[in-house]
Amino acid sequence: MPIWLAVLLLTVAFAAVSAWISRRLLDAQIGWIRALVTATVVFLGSLPLTVWVFEQADIIDGDRVVVESPIVLAFVALVLGWMFAVVVIVLVTLEFLWPSRPLGNPVTIVRDAFRRRDRARRYAQIVAIASRHGLGMYRGRSDAARDALPQALVSALAEAGVTFVKLGQVLSTREDVLPRDLIEALSTLQMDSTPIPWPEAEAAIRAELGRPIAEVFAAIETEPMAAASVAQVHAATLVSGERVVVKIQRPSARAQVTTDLDILERLARDAERRTTWAADYGAVALVTEFSRALTEELDYRVEVANTEMLRGAIAKTHAMPLRVPGVFTELCTQQMIVQERIDGVPFGKLPPDALEPTAARELVDGVLDAVFEQIAVRGVFHADLHPGNLILCDDGEVALIDFGAVGLLEASMRRLLVPLLTAIAADDDQAATDIVLLLCEPDPAGVDQTSLQRDVGAIITRVRNAPAGEDVFRLLLDTLRHHRLAMPPSLLLVFRTLGSLEGSLRRVVPGYDMVGQALTRAPHFARSMLSLRTAALSAQTQFAVAVEQVRRAPRRLENISRSLEQGTFSVRLRSFEGAGERRWIEGLLGQVTSTLVGVTLLATGIALAISSGGPHLTDDVALFPFLGSVIGLGGLLLLVRSLRAALRRRDGTG
Repeated sequence: MPIWLAVLLLTVAFAAVSAWISRRLLDAQIGWIRALVTATVVFLGSLPLTVWVFEQADIIDGDRVVVESPIVLAFVALVLGWMFAVVVIVLVTLEFLWPSRPLGNPVTIVRDAFRRRDRARRYAQIVAIASRHGLGMYRGRSDAARDALPQALVSALAEAGVTFVKLGQVLSTREDVLPRDLIEALSTLQMDSTPIPWPEAEAAIRAELGRPIAEVFAAIETEPMAAASVAQVHAATLVSGERVVVKIQRPSARAQVTTDLDILERLARDAERRTTWAADYGAVALVTEFSRALTEELDYRVEVANTEMLRGAIAKTHAMPLRVPGVFTELCTQQMIVQERIDGVPFGKLPPDALEPTAARELVDGVLDAVFEQIAVRGVFHADLHPGNLILCDDGEVALIDFGAVGLLEASMRRLLVPLLTAIAADDDQAATDIVLLLCEPDPAGVDQTSLQRDVGAIITRVRNAPAGEDVFRLLLDTLRHHRLAMPPSLLLVFRTLGSLEGSLRRVVPGYDMVGQALTRAPHFARSMLSLRTAALSAQTQFAVAVEQVRRAPRRLENISRSLEQGTFSVRLRSFEGAGERRWIEGLLGQVTSTLVGVTLLATGIALAISSGGPHLTDDVALFPFLGSVIGLGGLLLLVRSLRAALRRRDGTG
């Protein structure tokens, strides 16, 4: 057999066996290609050194084998073992510097390739839009250029599409973060957007109906009544004569939102890795919540269900009734809604003199009462009360539209929200602090209640004495964040909704003090929440629970006393109760044991290797140094395996 063919076969065999064993030994998803290439390079690179070692050990002399075959095989196995150890060390080093990623199935690879293409194309579009509207580095530019920034940003967001318009709408409610000029500019995104041409809208409506439009609608206007970020609305008349509006989703909205959300999530992760402010604000969590809300908004079946639920809640209110348009559910689909037409003017487009001052004040007070009752008494409320979603009807009533976001506030939160506002109205900082602690989950390190009460008291004093416009909810959230207290998400949604409502009401009554009015009405809603029937049912339930607990107490005491008497009483540590925690402990103990054994074997091997005792296997190699090399090899492999396990635990993959 030619020498080159023998070397080739040995190389292939060594690479295959080394790759398989190293992947099993390191207990990691090391790629086959990486393992095979590493083993091949190590084997070929070690051949000259192997020949030199055999010559120095008097195993071979030129082309002749000097010693017996069993000893030759032992030396060959030892050399191959050390080659394998080098392969493992190189693989661990490469994994540390450049972790390998397992290859997915072909379908996933192709889908990811298309997504990367879509992201790259979308990145280019966004950059082009920003450049076209003059959004660059404003440092050092003129005052006129900086003054034009808000409007340029709004124009760019509107052109960028659904996701960025919606993002602008969300940012327009963050008066605690953005300056006033940006807030005012972004608020214009609440209603107006570039409409899609009628042929596209007509095709989308026909596709959702699944039949010719003329079979359902006697007439439909080609010019949209409004064009929002996700959909546009057309006035129409059913063949039965009802005047309706058709809300049709933009055909490209879903695909574009998917790509844009992917981009935003990647940017958020990168921002958290690179900046401390993004990590402090939880950029990834914020984008995740924004992504969930926007994805849900694209499913109009959710909006139809929200509409009917809010209609039921409003029907039970005692405040000024807010109108909810009727929905023709049999014509509604995932991407289209057909509902009753509301004739009126959105709060955002009301002229300054639309109502005389007294009537305007009565109107906004009534709207506040109705919304507050939805939140505090019913627990179901419209969660997106921007000026475009509140309509002043021709008959003087106020209607709500766009029910993509409806909030739910559980009874346990409602029982504390109204007392909190009542405590603020009564200037009782101690009661307000106690309620805040009940509402929030304190940090495990503990809360300085004295300091918290002092800060809450300062907020109450400031709100009661400051002029209209002081946002008690923003001040309270800032204080809670300072004291590391987590507000429940449902209550955060309430505060955000009230912030949006305040901006809408000030379109009707400039400078309207919504917080002050809400505080004066809090005692009224506290009384309305009291009901003899509800109190009796609650007392009956609590009494039944207490009786059941008392009934079971003797049995529990008897079980404890019997366990003590028999010596079987035990305490279970919940910290290590789960299977995952036990596996973590077992893995950690196994790693420590492997490390200790590896260190012992390596030290023993070194001690034997530097000795010259034992019978001679060849003229220059004694038995003890040979055994030391074997034992040291085993210890080295154990240490490398422990190191790899430690690196995986550090990276959170173990």
